[in-house]
Amino acid sequence: MLKLMKYLKGSASAILAVFLLLVVQAVCDLSLPAYTSNIVNVGIMQNGISKAVPDVIRKSELDTLTLLMKDEDKDLVFRHYTLLQKENFSDKKWSDYVKKYPLLDTEPLYLWDAKEEEPLADAFAIPMMVAYIGTSSGESADLMKKQLFANLPSGDAQGEVDFKTLLPMLPDEARMEMIQKIKELIAQIPEQMVSQTAAAYVKTEYQVVGVNLSSIQNRYILFVGVKMLALALGIMVISILVTLLASRVAGRLGKDLRSKVFQKVLSFSNKEMDQFSTASLITRSTNDIQQVQSMFVMMIRIVLYSPILAIGGIFKVLQTNNSMTWILAAGVAVIFALILTLMIIALPKFKLMQKLVDRINLVMREIITGLPVIRAFSTEGHEKERFDKANIDLTKNSLFVNRVMTFLMPALMLLMNLISILIIWVGADKIDSGTMQVGDMIAFIQYTMQIIMSFLMLTMVSIMLPRASVSAKRIDEIISTDNTINDPEVGLSLRENKGVVEFDHVSFRYPNAEEDVLSDIHFTAKPGETTAIIGSTGSGKSTLINLLPRFFDVTHGTIRIDGVDIRKMNQHDLRERLGLIPQKGTLFTGTIESNIKFGNPDLSEEEMKRAARIAQASEFIDKMPEGYQTPIAQGGTNVSGGQKQRLAIARTIAKDPAIYIFDDSFSALDYKTDATLRKTLRQELSNRTMIIVAQRISTIMNAEQILVLDEGRIIGKGTHKELLNTCETYRQIASSQLSKEELDYE
Repeated sequence: MLKLMKYLKGSASAILAVFLLLVVQAVCDLSLPAYTSNIVNVGIMQNGISKAVPDVIRKSELDTLTLLMKDEDKDLVFRHYTLLQKENFSDKKWSDYVKKYPLLDTEPLYLWDAKEEEPLADAFAIPMMVAYIGTSSGESADLMKKQLFANLPSGDAQGEVDFKTLLPMLPDEARMEMIQKIKELIAQIPEQMVSQTAAAYVKTEYQVVGVNLSSIQNRYILFVGVKMLALALGIMVISILVTLLASRVAGRLGKDLRSKVFQKVLSFSNKEMDQFSTASLITRSTNDIQQVQSMFVMMIRIVLYSPILAIGGIFKVLQTNNSMTWILAAGVAVIFALILTLMIIALPKFKLMQKLVDRINLVMREIITGLPVIRAFSTEGHEKERFDKANIDLTKNSLFVNRVMTFLMPALMLLMNLISILIIWVGADKIDSGTMQVGDMIAFIQYTMQIIMSFLMLTMVSIMLPRASVSAKRIDEIISTDNTINDPEVGLSLRENKGVVEFDHVSFRYPNAEEDVLSDIHFTAKPGETTAIIGSTGSGKSTLINLLPRFFDVTHGTIRIDGVDIRKMNQHDLRERLGLIPQKGTLFTGTIESNIKFGNPDLSEEEMKRAARIAQASEFIDKMPEGYQTPIAQGGTNVSGGQKQRLAIARTIAKDPAIYIFDDSFSALDYKTDATLRKTLRQELSNRTMIIVAQRISTIMNAEQILVLDEGRIIGKGTHKELLNTCETYRQIASSQLSKEELDYE
């Protein structure tokens, strides 16, 4: 998989953009639980009062609170609070204040200028704590009163004293001592309880003043809710952008890989084609690349995002309440154990998947291409069994993998719900003790789920990764395969283009074979002459022909064209001079015209028709309603074998090469068409080199040079008449095909 990363260089900017977008998305995702906590803690529990500093406060109450402050804190408070006096405002403004604060009609109020909130909150913390406890009732409040007001001169009724009445009577020294004692007691109280007490005090004060608490609460919840909606909208937009960019990056990767694989396969010699089966090459070019492409989308979208979300979530959890992080650690450990177990079970099946896809492609391709033979021999039942076996093997493997994955999700959901229950169980006790708020517990649950989901996404990717890794390895095998046939660093150019072909003591052995297929092949094919090759099946005729375009390279000896070793020529230049008509004519989807012009798209209509006429194809083309625009089906299945061969010959003639190679290309033609075609070729292409491989004696009997092959060796060379007299093998072949009258030899 890592080897394919180099193909992402062109997408580096897009990947960077995705990373930055994912960071923003993670920040938005991790902000939502905090806002949920605020809605519960502040919006619901504190009626929307988020500040520990009152916007408005009674003069009598502020005077009492300042008695519990140091001089510098008093100065700070009175610097930011203004006493509301009617003479300082217009009637309308004063009326607005009275409407907003009804108590203002009967009691003077102080108004905060909304500056320096944090220093003021610190100054108010202790006085508000004392004032709230002093006016509260209950067992815990009474206990706190006894501890806080122990120095007040109240005899035995320390817990029931009206501290507001007695506090001004205390000497400064006693009051400072009391403040110090209160600080020590408050230091033992959880910070959250202190902030809640301050908010509760402000709420009580607002109620006395007549402030509309419902309006404050609604406004706060609405404000936070709008923020959450904006974040959710931002997350949606970012997700769309990230998915779009990730898809484009992966799509570009898939395009580049398909192009690389296609170009590489085009450069393969027959040795490499034998190394990779056709079915496997099809699977690797399609399904394997699709697997890698899909995996890269997941990696860009999830593998980049999950660590960001997990790290951010852990940081937020530690900020919220680190006393419950052991629950998170335990949950992640259990999930990892579950995932590891399932991976051990499922990984071998994932690795087997692509081989089974190869197998079913192979069987299907063999059945489809061999359908006429299957029908002719009535072996449909056997082929159905073959396909069923391949299909069932793939189905069983897929079902096993899918069942494992199906079990995974319910198990993970169960674990996540159990973790939520455990958090609520432990959090409830902390809420009761005052060390945690309800909103904080809800936020902790959400952060924990986000962290677990991020680990879950990573593990899901790790489960999918093996199959994609196998696919990536299979793709890389093609791309990194070293070709056995390569162009020279500096290719030699032919000074002449006559078409003289020389086989100089050529021998050839297939890779890993023990014996040579061809041994000491030596002959010259000249322009204007026909060189024919004949021999029994397996004698090496087609192998000899395949050496000329360098489908294989010779093991020993040299092949030259116009005096230049073909191994010192660029393959493109070499093959431009050759016109090969294979034994099995292959046509491409399109029209008759597009097939004839396949090797020469700029061919004029006149030259195209000339090529068809020479190949004896115009006879049947002209009879077709659409003529040269007649559609050709895939593989040429809508024309006969003879028509297919003639179109293949016309295609080669249209290319106008210097050397024509006919690899038993007349086998599907009737004798009359065969004879007419050869006669026309001799007349129209008299200055070209012709090399013909044939089984019919009638096809080659007029050749200037006939080579007789037997077990990879030339056992006869000469004209038809010469070989009838000198070569027993040729004579036997001729005797099996010609009558005694036609066997004109001495």
